[in-house]
Amino acid sequence: MRFIGNKENLVDKIYQVMQSKKIKGSSFFDVFSGTTSVSKYFKKLNYQVFSSDILYFSYVLQQAYIVNNEEPKFEKLLSIIKTQSNLLLPSPLLLVVEYLNQIKPVKGFIYKNYTPAGTFELKQPRMYFSDENGKLIDAIRQKIEEWKTEGLIKQNEYFVLLACLIETVPFYSNITGVYGAFQKKWDVRATKKLVLRPIELVINKKENSSYNDNSLNLVSKIKADIFYLDPPYNQRQYAPNYHILETIAKYDNPKIKGVTGLREYQDQKSNFCNAKTGIIELSTIAKEANCKTLILSYNTEGIMPKEEILSTLKQYGKVELVEFEYLRFKSNSNGEAKHKKFIKEQLYILQKYEK
Repeated sequence: MRFIGNKENLVDKIYQVMQSKKIKGSSFFDVFSGTTSVSKYFKKLNYQVFSSDILYFSYVLQQAYIVNNEEPKFEKLLSIIKTQSNLLLPSPLLLVVEYLNQIKPVKGFIYKNYTPAGTFELKQPRMYFSDENGKLIDAIRQKIEEWKTEGLIKQNEYFVLLACLIETVPFYSNITGVYGAFQKKWDVRATKKLVLRPIELVINKKENSSYNDNSLNLVSKIKADIFYLDPPYNQRQYAPNYHILETIAKYDNPKIKGVTGLREYQDQKSNFCNAKTGIIELSTIAKEANCKTLILSYNTEGIMPKEEILSTLKQYGKVELVEFEYLRFKSNSNGEAKHKKFIKEQLYILQKYEK
């Protein structure tokens, strides 16, 4: 999934640094989980994983990837739905995904608020999704909720199916990367018919947990060997940038406003989007964190100054900063050429004092 600050391409290097610094443990708390890329990585390494995020769509992904620990069987559901599968030995998940790809589109909340036909009366009709794809998103989302209400799917099966939809939608969204704005011309991929994709299931033998909460409420309650923090780096709040994924996940018919149809997000703001309040929150987390090692993932473009981060963390233990460069590709103004720019990932490693 396209997501600001996604560590999918960096988590291998982060783990190499942990090994080189002899950071040991069997439990891992991903404090700001986002798309769960870091949580999934450590679950695959057979850590007991705890994860949390204030965004509900992230919680859906956490439930599907981190908490779920079995291949969903959909026993009740498959006894009543019919599929015409040409797949060789298909899994139950593939059968259900195939069924959802064949259902009749409906005009629901997404169609009515985020497609050109659904918002034709606006001065600038919203072009997040094609008319057909808006109706397909609504149909799939409503069917999943209907199955849950009727008791035809278990909780883990519900979250797995929701995760399939959330992971699929960005491939057909008419955006440049986030949902803070839609493009005024159609991206080629947004014109293609949406096809629901199954997620990769991650199984380990640990009892893993996820939370939809402000992580500040959890750091003293959850005990893990390693706490990993990957907070926002700049002033841009995550909630408005992913408001449509949040609405698809909750499907709660929210009141929306503005050109982009933004939902209310006052209770989902992060203090890390301000340098002063970010340092205060970092200090609180470092003080209360019930762990041996705390790792803060940041970079050289972050709004919290390096000196302040170091002086804050040093109050609570021994701190080491490890930096490594990686390439970020960014289109220049003419949209045709690309230039390379190195930025540094910063890993602040705090070995906490024993209480």
